[in-house]
Amino acid sequence: MQRTKVEYGTAPSQFGHVYLPADGIGPTDVVRPVVLIHGGYWSTEFALTIETAIARLIAGRGCVVWNIEYRRVGEDGGGWPGTGRDVLAALRALDGPVRDAIPGEIAAQVDWDAVAVVGHSAGGQLAVWAVAQLGAHTAGTTITQVIAQSAALDLEAGADRPSIRGLMGRPADEIPHRYREASPVCQEPFDAHVVALHGELDTAIPVEASRRYVQTVTAAGQSAELVVVPGEGHDAFVDPRSASTRRTIRLLGV
Repeated sequence: MQRTKVEYGTAPSQFGHVYLPADGIGPTDVVRPVVLIHGGYWSTEFALTIETAIARLIAGRGCVVWNIEYRRVGEDGGGWPGTGRDVLAALRALDGPVRDAIPGEIAAQVDWDAVAVVGHSAGGQLAVWAVAQLGAHTAGTTITQVIAQSAALDLEAGADRPSIRGLMGRPADEIPHRYREASPVCQEPFDAHVVALHGELDTAIPVEASRRYVQTVTAAGQSAELVVVPGEGHDAFVDPRSASTRRTIRLLGV
């Protein structure tokens, strides 16, 4: 399977991997672009490689996959808002360096009006936040679906968690406005459908967090739904053999 490293900035962590459909595509096939945003507490302890197996799996289903890295807590420029700004830049890179990395015969069949963004855990926070900031559009693409897998969707409610406080840099009572601005549940409605996909047995982020998110944002006008995967927990989304991954694939329609 062909994988190409693409830089979207000058910092060491401002890059991603583009995966092309594994076995080529037919002349009438439509190729969906899928962006993957890894989790891992926004920390340098985890990197985009935890999504490599998932990226390969999705590409094998006939998609172009953009698996992104970003500056994390502990790196120069990482933490909030730099981490979020990196994800915005990575999504905007769909218009330029990512598209340039796709061979012409495949690029002509990519449906840039049906981009999906998939984020796990901390990456789910980044996915929903970034798509909201963009209004679900870059200059040359339309994002139609966000799949937030066991995601951190309410930073205010989780403000006591060390990982969230580490991301934000200061306690919530000192910068409450920044916690709200970074929190997916506080974003204005945008023109993409959000699937809050959650493992029933998740103990890292209980499924109730996704349920509250969906209830809150749909009341405000956001298109969103909750999907619960029975019998699996938080890390199932990075296991290509899991029911959680199979459900992700079905939601993507590939």
